[in-house]
Amino acid sequence: MAPSSCAMKAEGRVLALDWGGGEAVRIPYLWLRDNCDCPACRVTQTSEKRFHVGTVPVRLRPHEVTLEERGDGDAALSIVWPDGHRTCYLAQDLWRLTQTPPPALHHWDGRFRPHAFDYAEFLSQDATAASFIEEFLTAGAAVLVNAPTTPGSLETLAPRLGPLREVVFERIHNVAVNPHGYNIAHTAEDIPPHNDMVSYTWPPSVQALHMLVNECAGGESIIVDGFRVLEGLRRASPALFDVLCEVAVPFRLFSTDDETYAVNPIVQLDRAGQVRMLRYSNQTMQPIPLSEPKLYAFYRAYRELSRRLRARTAQARLRLSAGHILIVAGHRVLHGRAPLTGSGARHLQDGYFEHDNVRNHLAVLKRQGRV
Repeated sequence: MAPSSCAMKAEGRVLALDWGGGEAVRIPYLWLRDNCDCPACRVTQTSEKRFHVGTVPVRLRPHEVTLEERGDGDAALSIVWPDGHRTCYLAQDLWRLTQTPPPALHHWDGRFRPHAFDYAEFLSQDATAASFIEEFLTAGAAVLVNAPTTPGSLETLAPRLGPLREVVFERIHNVAVNPHGYNIAHTAEDIPPHNDMVSYTWPPSVQALHMLVNECAGGESIIVDGFRVLEGLRRASPALFDVLCEVAVPFRLFSTDDETYAVNPIVQLDRAGQVRMLRYSNQTMQPIPLSEPKLYAFYRAYRELSRRLRARTAQARLRLSAGHILIVAGHRVLHGRAPLTGSGARHLQDGYFEHDNVRNHLAVLKRQGRV
Protein backbone atom coordinates (compact mmCIF):
# COMPACT_ATOMS: atom_id res chain seq x y z
CA MET A 1 0.00 0.00 0.00
CA ALA A 2 1.37 3.42 -0.98
CA PRO A 3 2.24 5.84 1.85
CA SER A 4 0.06 8.89 2.37
CA SER A 5 2.73 11.57 2.89
CA CYS A 6 6.04 12.64 1.38
CA ALA A 7 8.90 14.97 2.37
CA MET A 8 11.52 16.45 0.04
CA LYS A 9 15.16 17.53 0.46
CA ALA A 10 17.68 18.70 -2.15
CA GLU A 11 21.09 17.01 -1.82
CA GLY A 12 23.78 18.06 -4.29
CA ARG A 13 23.01 16.37 -7.60
CA VAL A 14 20.02 14.40 -6.31
CA LEU A 15 16.58 15.01 -4.83
CA ALA A 16 15.77 12.98 -1.72
CA LEU A 17 12.14 11.94 -1.22
CA ASP A 18 11.09 10.39 2.08
CA TRP A 19 7.70 8.73 2.55
CA GLY A 20 8.47 7.78 6.15
CA GLY A 21 8.74 4.34 7.66
CA GLY A 22 11.99 3.63 5.83
CA GLU A 23 10.50 4.39 2.40
CA ALA A 24 13.06 6.82 0.93
CA VAL A 25 14.85 7.30 -2.38
CA ARG A 26 17.52 9.62 -3.77
CA ILE A 27 16.73 10.55 -7.38
CA PRO A 28 19.39 12.08 -9.66
CA TYR A 29 18.31 15.31 -11.33
CA LEU A 30 19.31 13.82 -14.69
CA TRP A 31 16.78 11.00 -14.11
CA LEU A 32 14.06 13.51 -13.23
CA ARG A 33 14.76 15.53 -16.39
CA ASP A 34 15.09 12.45 -18.62
CA ASN A 35 11.73 10.98 -17.60
CA CYS A 36 9.61 14.09 -18.01
CA ASP A 37 6.26 12.99 -19.43
CA CYS A 38 5.08 16.23 -20.99
CA PRO A 39 4.19 16.49 -24.72
CA ALA A 40 7.38 18.40 -25.43
CA CYS A 41 9.52 15.54 -24.09
CA ARG A 42 7.48 12.54 -25.20
CA VAL A 43 5.67 11.74 -28.46
CA THR A 44 1.99 11.86 -27.51
CA GLN A 45 0.85 9.43 -30.22
CA THR A 46 3.27 6.63 -29.29
CA SER A 47 4.37 7.48 -25.70
CA GLU A 48 7.99 7.19 -26.88
CA LYS A 49 10.61 9.52 -25.47
CA ARG A 50 11.56 12.54 -27.58
CA PHE A 51 13.92 14.21 -25.10
CA HIS A 52 17.65 13.32 -25.19
CA VAL A 53 19.57 13.57 -21.90
CA GLY A 54 22.75 14.44 -23.82
CA THR A 55 21.31 17.91 -24.51
CA VAL A 56 21.60 19.06 -20.87
CA PRO A 57 24.71 19.56 -18.67
CA VAL A 58 26.00 16.57 -16.71
CA ARG A 59 25.88 18.68 -13.54
CA LEU A 60 22.28 19.66 -14.12
CA ARG A 61 20.46 21.21 -11.17
CA PRO A 62 16.92 22.58 -11.11
CA HIS A 63 16.15 26.26 -10.81
CA GLU A 64 13.20 25.58 -8.52
CA VAL A 65 11.61 22.55 -6.84
CA THR A 66 8.28 22.51 -5.00
CA LEU A 67 6.25 19.74 -3.35
CA GLU A 68 2.60 20.49 -2.71
CA GLU A 69 -0.09 18.34 -1.06
CA ARG A 70 -3.16 17.65 -3.18
CA GLY A 71 -6.73 17.17 -2.10
CA ASP A 72 -6.65 13.46 -2.89
CA GLY A 73 -3.89 12.82 -0.34
CA ASP A 74 -1.12 12.64 -2.92
CA ALA A 75 1.65 15.20 -3.36
CA ALA A 76 2.69 16.93 -6.60
CA LEU A 77 6.37 17.49 -7.35
CA SER A 78 7.08 20.41 -9.68
CA ILE A 79 10.56 21.11 -11.05
CA VAL A 80 11.61 24.17 -13.07
CA TRP A 81 14.87 23.65 -14.96
CA PRO A 82 17.42 26.38 -15.84
CA ASP A 83 16.04 26.67 -19.40
CA GLY A 84 12.54 27.29 -18.02
CA HIS A 85 11.17 23.82 -18.81
CA ARG A 86 8.82 22.46 -16.16
CA THR A 87 8.58 18.78 -15.15
CA CYS A 88 5.84 17.43 -12.91
CA TYR A 89 5.47 14.14 -11.04
CA LEU A 90 3.02 12.67 -8.58
CA ALA A 91 4.78 11.42 -5.44
CA GLN A 92 2.80 8.18 -5.55
CA ASP A 93 4.04 7.47 -9.10
CA LEU A 94 7.64 7.91 -7.96
CA TRP A 95 7.02 5.69 -4.95
CA ARG A 96 5.67 2.92 -7.18
CA LEU A 97 8.92 2.99 -9.14
CA THR A 98 10.81 2.13 -5.93
CA GLN A 99 8.85 -1.11 -5.55
CA THR A 100 10.57 -4.00 -7.36
CA PRO A 101 8.99 -7.25 -6.14
CA PRO A 102 10.79 -10.41 -7.23
CA PRO A 103 9.02 -12.59 -9.79
CA ALA A 104 6.51 -14.89 -8.13
CA LEU A 105 7.84 -18.31 -9.14
CA HIS A 106 6.35 -21.54 -7.84
CA HIS A 107 9.16 -24.05 -7.37
CA TRP A 108 8.36 -27.75 -7.45
CA ASP A 109 9.88 -31.22 -7.13
CA GLY A 110 9.13 -34.70 -8.44
CA ARG A 111 5.60 -34.68 -7.01
CA PHE A 112 4.58 -31.87 -9.37
CA ARG A 113 1.98 -32.43 -12.06
CA PRO A 114 1.52 -29.59 -14.54
CA HIS A 115 -1.95 -28.08 -14.74
CA ALA A 116 -3.98 -29.06 -17.80
CA PHE A 117 -5.98 -26.64 -19.98
CA ASP A 118 -8.24 -27.37 -22.93
CA TYR A 119 -6.60 -26.54 -26.25
CA ALA A 120 -9.71 -25.12 -27.95
CA GLU A 121 -10.57 -22.96 -24.93
CA PHE A 122 -6.99 -21.70 -24.77
CA LEU A 123 -7.28 -20.42 -28.32
CA SER A 124 -10.87 -19.13 -28.19
CA GLN A 125 -11.37 -17.84 -24.64
CA ASP A 126 -9.25 -14.99 -23.29
CA ALA A 127 -9.85 -15.97 -19.66
CA THR A 128 -8.50 -19.48 -20.27
CA ALA A 129 -5.52 -18.10 -22.17
CA ALA A 130 -4.72 -15.72 -19.32
CA SER A 131 -5.01 -18.49 -16.72
CA PHE A 132 -2.74 -20.73 -18.77
CA ILE A 133 -0.10 -18.04 -19.24
CA GLU A 134 -0.16 -17.05 -15.56
CA GLU A 135 0.32 -20.70 -14.58
CA PHE A 136 3.12 -21.10 -17.12
CA LEU A 137 4.93 -17.95 -15.95
CA THR A 138 4.71 -19.07 -12.33
CA ALA A 139 5.43 -22.81 -12.58
CA GLY A 140 7.36 -22.89 -15.83
CA ALA A 141 5.25 -25.75 -17.19
CA ALA A 142 1.65 -26.42 -18.24
CA VAL A 143 -0.18 -28.80 -20.57
CA LEU A 144 -2.76 -28.28 -23.29
CA VAL A 145 -5.06 -31.27 -23.84
CA ASN A 146 -7.47 -32.27 -26.61
CA ALA A 147 -5.21 -30.68 -29.23
CA PRO A 148 -5.24 -31.82 -32.86
CA THR A 149 -2.90 -34.66 -33.78
CA THR A 150 -2.21 -33.23 -37.22
CA PRO A 151 1.49 -32.58 -37.91
CA GLY A 152 2.34 -28.89 -37.86
CA SER A 153 -0.44 -27.97 -35.43
CA LEU A 154 2.03 -26.05 -33.22
CA GLU A 155 1.68 -23.22 -35.74
CA THR A 156 -1.83 -22.62 -34.37
CA LEU A 157 -0.42 -21.51 -31.00
CA ALA A 158 1.17 -18.38 -32.46
CA PRO A 159 -1.81 -16.06 -31.74
CA ARG A 160 -1.39 -16.82 -28.01
CA LEU A 161 2.35 -17.54 -27.65
CA GLY A 162 3.79 -15.40 -30.42
CA PRO A 163 5.55 -16.55 -33.60
CA LEU A 164 7.57 -19.75 -33.66
CA ARG A 165 11.27 -19.21 -32.98
CA GLU A 166 13.25 -20.35 -36.00
CA VAL A 167 16.39 -22.48 -35.57
CA VAL A 168 18.58 -23.90 -38.31
CA PHE A 169 17.56 -27.55 -37.95
CA GLU A 170 13.79 -27.58 -38.52
CA ARG A 171 11.01 -25.09 -37.95
CA ILE A 172 9.02 -27.83 -36.18
CA HIS A 173 11.09 -30.85 -35.14
CA ASN A 174 9.95 -34.42 -35.65
CA VAL A 175 10.95 -36.66 -32.76
CA ALA A 176 10.65 -40.36 -33.56
CA VAL A 177 13.02 -43.30 -33.73
CA ASN A 178 15.12 -42.69 -36.83
CA PRO A 179 18.39 -44.52 -37.54
CA HIS A 180 19.58 -41.47 -39.47
CA GLY A 181 18.63 -38.88 -36.82
CA TYR A 182 21.19 -36.32 -35.71
CA ASN A 183 20.69 -36.53 -31.91
CA ILE A 184 19.70 -38.85 -29.09
CA ALA A 185 16.01 -37.95 -29.37
CA HIS A 186 15.91 -40.01 -32.57
CA THR A 187 16.89 -43.17 -30.69
CA ALA A 188 14.98 -45.37 -28.23
CA GLU A 189 17.47 -44.58 -25.44
CA ASP A 190 16.59 -42.64 -22.32
CA ILE A 191 17.17 -38.90 -22.64
CA PRO A 192 18.48 -37.27 -19.46
CA PRO A 193 16.98 -33.91 -18.43
CA HIS A 194 18.37 -31.07 -20.52
CA ASN A 195 17.60 -27.77 -22.25
CA ASP A 196 17.32 -27.69 -26.01
CA MET A 197 19.56 -25.60 -28.25
CA VAL A 198 22.11 -24.63 -25.58
CA SER A 199 24.52 -24.45 -28.51
CA TYR A 200 22.86 -21.12 -29.32
CA THR A 201 24.10 -17.95 -27.62
CA TRP A 202 20.45 -17.30 -26.71
CA PRO A 203 18.61 -20.64 -26.52
CA PRO A 204 14.84 -20.62 -27.14
CA SER A 205 13.12 -19.66 -23.90
CA VAL A 206 9.84 -21.57 -24.46
CA GLN A 207 9.47 -25.10 -25.81
CA ALA A 208 6.26 -26.85 -26.84
CA LEU A 209 6.30 -30.66 -27.04
CA HIS A 210 3.29 -31.93 -28.99
CA MET A 211 2.47 -35.65 -28.85
CA LEU A 212 0.85 -36.80 -32.09
CA VAL A 213 1.01 -40.58 -31.56
CA ASN A 214 2.02 -42.50 -28.44
CA GLU A 215 1.39 -46.23 -28.73
CA CYS A 216 4.81 -47.26 -27.45
CA ALA A 217 5.56 -48.69 -24.02
CA GLY A 218 7.89 -46.64 -21.86
CA GLY A 219 8.91 -43.16 -22.91
CA GLU A 220 7.51 -41.26 -19.92
CA SER A 221 8.21 -37.54 -20.20
CA ILE A 222 10.43 -36.10 -17.48
CA ILE A 223 10.60 -32.48 -16.35
CA VAL A 224 12.78 -30.88 -13.68
CA ASP A 225 12.52 -27.43 -12.10
CA GLY A 226 16.11 -26.39 -12.71
CA PHE A 227 15.77 -23.15 -10.73
CA ARG A 228 14.68 -25.09 -7.64
CA VAL A 229 17.63 -27.46 -7.97
CA LEU A 230 20.04 -24.57 -8.38
CA GLU A 231 18.71 -22.75 -5.32
CA GLY A 232 19.18 -25.93 -3.30
CA LEU A 233 22.76 -26.21 -4.52
CA ARG A 234 23.37 -22.54 -3.76
CA ARG A 235 22.22 -22.96 -0.16
CA ALA A 236 24.19 -26.15 0.39
CA SER A 237 27.41 -25.27 -1.46
CA PRO A 238 27.72 -21.57 -2.42
CA ALA A 239 31.26 -22.05 -3.75
CA LEU A 240 30.16 -24.79 -6.14
CA PHE A 241 27.23 -22.66 -7.31
CA ASP A 242 29.56 -19.72 -7.98
CA VAL A 243 31.86 -21.84 -10.15
CA LEU A 244 28.92 -22.78 -12.37
CA CYS A 245 28.30 -19.05 -12.90
CA GLU A 246 31.92 -18.38 -13.85
CA VAL A 247 33.38 -21.15 -16.02
CA ALA A 248 32.41 -20.99 -19.70
CA VAL A 249 31.34 -24.33 -21.17
CA PRO A 250 31.23 -25.19 -24.90
CA PHE A 251 28.12 -26.83 -26.38
CA ARG A 252 27.74 -28.18 -29.91
CA LEU A 253 24.72 -29.50 -31.81
CA PHE A 254 25.14 -30.37 -35.46
CA SER A 255 23.71 -32.31 -38.35
CA THR A 256 24.90 -33.07 -41.86
CA ASP A 257 23.81 -29.62 -43.01
CA ASP A 258 24.06 -27.42 -39.91
CA GLU A 259 26.44 -26.57 -37.09
CA THR A 260 25.70 -24.64 -33.88
CA TYR A 261 28.28 -23.90 -31.20
CA ALA A 262 28.25 -21.59 -28.19
CA VAL A 263 30.46 -21.11 -25.13
CA ASN A 264 28.74 -19.84 -21.96
CA PRO A 265 28.53 -20.59 -18.21
CA ILE A 266 25.93 -23.14 -17.19
CA VAL A 267 24.25 -20.64 -14.83
CA GLN A 268 23.45 -17.03 -15.68
CA LEU A 269 22.29 -14.54 -13.02
CA ASP A 270 20.43 -11.27 -13.33
CA ARG A 271 21.65 -8.05 -11.71
CA ALA A 272 19.86 -8.91 -8.48
CA GLY A 273 21.75 -12.20 -8.25
CA GLN A 274 18.71 -14.34 -9.11
CA VAL A 275 19.05 -17.25 -11.52
CA ARG A 276 18.09 -16.11 -14.99
CA MET A 277 19.10 -19.11 -17.10
CA LEU A 278 20.21 -22.70 -16.65
CA ARG A 279 22.09 -24.06 -19.65
CA TYR A 280 22.43 -27.83 -19.21
CA SER A 281 22.83 -30.56 -21.82
CA ASN A 282 25.16 -33.36 -20.85
CA GLN A 283 24.87 -34.95 -24.28
CA THR A 284 25.92 -31.85 -26.28
CA MET A 285 28.53 -30.48 -23.83
CA GLN A 286 32.03 -30.37 -25.36
CA PRO A 287 35.46 -30.61 -23.64
CA ILE A 288 36.39 -27.54 -21.62
CA PRO A 289 39.91 -26.36 -22.57
CA LEU A 290 42.59 -27.72 -20.26
CA SER A 291 43.85 -24.16 -19.88
CA GLU A 292 40.79 -23.34 -17.74
CA PRO A 293 42.24 -22.52 -14.28
CA LYS A 294 39.08 -23.61 -12.42
CA LEU A 295 38.68 -26.91 -14.25
CA TYR A 296 38.86 -29.13 -11.16
CA ALA A 297 36.49 -26.88 -9.18
CA PHE A 298 34.11 -26.83 -12.13
CA TYR A 299 33.93 -30.61 -12.34
CA ARG A 300 33.19 -30.87 -8.64
CA ALA A 301 30.33 -28.42 -9.14
CA TYR A 302 29.13 -29.99 -12.39
CA ARG A 303 29.09 -33.46 -10.84
CA GLU A 304 27.01 -32.23 -7.89
CA LEU A 305 24.57 -30.38 -10.14
CA SER A 306 24.20 -33.44 -12.36
CA ARG A 307 23.59 -35.67 -9.35
CA ARG A 308 20.83 -33.36 -8.12
CA LEU A 309 19.18 -33.04 -11.53
CA ARG A 310 19.10 -36.80 -12.00
CA ALA A 311 17.66 -37.51 -8.55
CA ARG A 312 14.22 -39.13 -8.81
CA THR A 313 12.94 -36.75 -6.15
CA ALA A 314 13.59 -33.83 -8.53
CA GLN A 315 12.05 -35.42 -11.62
CA ALA A 316 8.35 -35.09 -12.29
CA ARG A 317 7.16 -37.85 -14.65
CA LEU A 318 4.09 -37.91 -16.84
CA ARG A 319 2.88 -39.78 -19.87
CA LEU A 320 1.85 -37.56 -22.75
CA SER A 321 -1.06 -38.96 -24.74
CA ALA A 322 -1.91 -38.11 -28.33
CA GLY A 323 -3.24 -34.54 -28.38
CA HIS A 324 -1.24 -33.36 -25.36
CA ILE A 325 1.10 -30.36 -25.69
CA LEU A 326 3.56 -29.87 -22.83
CA ILE A 327 4.87 -26.29 -22.74
CA VAL A 328 7.94 -25.52 -20.63
CA ALA A 329 10.08 -22.47 -19.85
CA GLY A 330 13.21 -23.42 -21.76
CA HIS A 331 15.70 -21.50 -19.60
CA ARG A 332 14.32 -22.95 -16.36
CA VAL A 333 12.66 -26.34 -16.85
CA LEU A 334 14.72 -29.28 -18.11
CA HIS A 335 12.95 -32.03 -20.01
CA GLY A 336 13.85 -35.62 -20.81
CA ARG A 337 12.38 -39.02 -21.55
CA ALA A 338 12.50 -42.54 -20.17
CA PRO A 339 13.67 -45.20 -22.67
CA LEU A 340 11.23 -46.60 -25.21
CA THR A 341 10.66 -50.26 -24.45
CA GLY A 342 8.02 -51.28 -26.98
CA SER A 343 7.62 -51.39 -30.73
CA GLY A 344 4.49 -49.22 -30.95
CA ALA A 345 4.50 -45.95 -32.87
CA ARG A 346 5.56 -42.76 -31.11
CA HIS A 347 5.69 -39.42 -32.88
CA LEU A 348 6.25 -36.12 -31.09
CA GLN A 349 6.78 -32.71 -32.63
CA ASP A 350 8.36 -29.81 -30.83
CA GLY A 351 8.82 -26.15 -31.58
CA TYR A 352 10.08 -23.05 -29.85
CA PHE A 353 8.63 -19.72 -28.80
CA GLU A 354 9.96 -16.80 -26.74
CA HIS A 355 9.11 -15.91 -23.14
CA ASP A 356 8.88 -12.20 -23.95
CA ASN A 357 6.10 -12.82 -26.45
CA VAL A 358 4.14 -14.99 -24.02
CA ARG A 359 4.34 -12.32 -21.29
CA ASN A 360 3.40 -9.70 -23.87
CA HIS A 361 0.16 -11.47 -24.72
CA LEU A 362 -0.93 -11.57 -21.08
CA ALA A 363 -0.06 -7.88 -20.64
CA VAL A 364 -2.14 -6.96 -23.68
CA LEU A 365 -5.12 -8.99 -22.47
CA LYS A 366 -5.01 -7.16 -19.14
CA ARG A 367 -4.43 -3.73 -20.66
CA GLN A 368 -7.38 -4.15 -22.97
CA GLY A 369 -9.61 -5.29 -20.09
CA ARG A 370 -10.28 -8.66 -21.73
CA VAL A 371 -9.51 -10.59 -18.53
